[in-house]
Amino acid sequence: MSNVLPYLGVIEGFFGRSWTFEQRYAYADFLHQNGYQFYIYAPKNDPYLRKAWQQDWPLETAQQLQTLVQHYQALNLDIGLGLSPFEIYNNYNSKAQQTLKHKIERLNRLNIDLLCLLFDDMRGDLPDLAETQIKITQDVLAHTTAKKVMMCPTYYSFDPVLERVFGEMPNNYLQDLGKGLPSEIDIFWTGPKVCSKKYPQTHLKQVIQLLGRKPFLWDNYPVNDGAKLSQYLHLKPFENRPSLLADLSKGHVVNPMNQAWLSRIPLHSLPRSYARGKSYHPADALENSLTQLCDKKLRLQIAKNINQFQQQGLKSLNNNQRTLLIQQYKKFNSPYADEIIAWLKDEYRFDPECLTD
Repeated sequence: MSNVLPYLGVIEGFFGRSWTFEQRYAYADFLHQNGYQFYIYAPKNDPYLRKAWQQDWPLETAQQLQTLVQHYQALNLDIGLGLSPFEIYNNYNSKAQQTLKHKIERLNRLNIDLLCLLFDDMRGDLPDLAETQIKITQDVLAHTTAKKVMMCPTYYSFDPVLERVFGEMPNNYLQDLGKGLPSEIDIFWTGPKVCSKKYPQTHLKQVIQLLGRKPFLWDNYPVNDGAKLSQYLHLKPFENRPSLLADLSKGHVVNPMNQAWLSRIPLHSLPRSYARGKSYHPADALENSLTQLCDKKLRLQIAKNINQFQQQGLKSLNNNQRTLLIQQYKKFNSPYADEIIAWLKDEYRFDPECLTD
């Protein structure tokens, strides 16, 4: 391990069944031990961050978040929140501005390190979209006590699915954002696709030219929250994330699966892909991840089924095959096995609000 790691983290930014606070708490040690530097709480099913963003969390949830923040910071990890003030830009009048200011002031009480302003998964075919989002971001920057502010545009990739679902992107939207946003604001970018398999150097240089700054990579692997993706478990290690990405981006954040424990298997490999550079081999990384995270019998079982889970998926399994696999994984007293069983039982059904699958 020789290359310098980028600013590397995990964002709980998916639709559907979210993680528990117990799982989030336990992730701090995993991230700390494996070269990650931050975690962002941004589950799409938290209404107080998205469609009911104007409202406060119930007291119990607010207390759990406060404890979570303190735990991560005690391990010298940064922790943040992803705020999605749903379609606030449709009418960003004085009342909306005041409501947003109050929300930011309430978030400040948590003493978070990172604040992410997320405009993804919302309609965007508005003539003044960039101008209004710049104004909102500047207002957030003026009121937050977070040490870093990040922003996700409504169009965060060249993938045509975004215009198909959220409307036609306004002319010069990305260029206008880049020119208008303060230089200290990092802009998320998922790559050539919403779920990119690779980040070509030529692509990233094009994005840098458009935005006038290096993008902050939002990596939608191993996420599996969509109608199609939820049929699969993405357990294989990261590929096509060469160490040179660190020079072409401001950082790299990973959106994991709904399965918190199983996500650790691929997540274990990404820092090693950066650190080992050309000496990184996915097959070796998978063996290493399974060895470090699972006992011998369980890792052999997962290795045996990994292609079935990742490439063939649930629809390829008949009832007898599912029953047999459930019986096999019931032999293991492990949260990894528990999540596989729950997936086989269709307990991770997709959220229909996920439109970009």
